[in-house]
Amino acid sequence: MKLRLVWSLILVLTLGGCASWFSASSRAQRGSVVEYLYPKGENPILSPGKPELRLPLRVGLAFVPGDRYNDLGEAERSQLLDKVKGAFANRPFIAAIETIPSSYLRPGGGFANLEQAARMFNVDVMVLLSYDQIQFNDNNRLSLLYWTLIGAYVINGDQYDVSTLVDASVFDVRSHQLLFRAPGSSQIKGSSPLVKFSEASRMARAEGYRRAVDNLIPQLDQQLESFKERIKQDQVARITEKPGYRGGGEMDLASLGLIGLAALAIRLTGRRRAR
Repeated sequence: MKLRLVWSLILVLTLGGCASWFSASSRAQRGSVVEYLYPKGENPILSPGKPELRLPLRVGLAFVPGDRYNDLGEAERSQLLDKVKGAFANRPFIAAIETIPSSYLRPGGGFANLEQAARMFNVDVMVLLSYDQIQFNDNNRLSLLYWTLIGAYVINGDQYDVSTLVDASVFDVRSHQLLFRAPGSSQIKGSSPLVKFSEASRMARAEGYRRAVDNLIPQLDQQLESFKERIKQDQVARITEKPGYRGGGEMDLASLGLIGLAALAIRLTGRRRAR
């Protein structure tokens, strides 16, 4: 009887000790487009204006600078950027898409740094990817009790919940105008024995970014189509052509601009005849 009591006390102390060693926690990492473009804390000002887009466009694609130490290393960033690039590289109004390494963008560099990177890679439009990821840990739900010849011990485990947001902001470099933006997000739930938790949760965080970018791509495509409609309906941008460019076969930005000009000419002609 006394022996059982001793083992019960040991078990309680073991469980209590493990619970205190592995308390619930969270881990976050982020890269903000606002903090990059407006480093002094000023409110973003989207000044009115009509940017001029010269077709075919050269587009730069980059992650904004973020936390110095995080799971989104340069190799992983490059793979994600290539995935976005592959989804839009065949558009006839895009001459090239350049993926820009993070080392060319300074934390808090602002539009001056953005223009510098754009000149180095000879791009007209920049697509900036910002990100925000948080992992919540909830431990001890997977605790396993093992009885051995010399007593009992507990192997602790963790459950994790990884939430990821990747946001694309498309800027005209010369005018600093935000043309459009699109978000992508993902949710991953998982669990792992404590001995494998670090690797399993790291892989979940990497997978969270991949899924968020997969979710972002169709959203970005939808916003691009919406932007083309706004050019057609509201003339939110002025469309010109670079020497030698004659437009594509589909309803691209140039044709939308020409349609807008043709519609205006028809209205003016009608008014003159009415007089």
